[in-house]
Amino acid sequence: MTQEYTYAYAAVSPADGILDTLILPHVNTVCMQIFLDEVATRHPEDRIVMITDGAGWHNSESLLIPENMRLVKLPPYAPELNPVEHIWDDLREKSFHNRVFSSIEALEQHLSSSLREMELDNQRVHSITAWPWIINALLN
Repeated sequence: MTQEYTYAYAAVSPADGILDTLILPHVNTVCMQIFLDEVATRHPEDRIVMITDGAGWHNSESLLIPENMRLVKLPPYAPELNPVEHIWDDLREKSFHNRVFSSIEALEQHLSSSLREMELDNQRVHSITAWPWIINALLN
């Protein structure tokens, strides 16, 4: 049996529930660069502070960080501090619970639809990610 993989990248603004996602074929520096460039392009007038974990492709020295973006690395073993992790939890629970797909293409289609649905529901995303300590940090 051959295993196939696909990867979802996401960035969220807890303050207003704006979610940006991309489905890419790998988790590596090249795909991370594509994602950073896409997020920066979607929000050219915003100053973006993106939280990342310790994954090598999140912190590679070969990444060219867009002008309107800053990456902030989480301490080790603290994924619960990253709001995007709670997006993944919600997505798994509500969109992928007990699902089997006939192909990687079917999975990607379902993933794409599920992510798009979340992107269009700022209130849902806000309710998942806008914890009081995050909102307080943004306001102070």
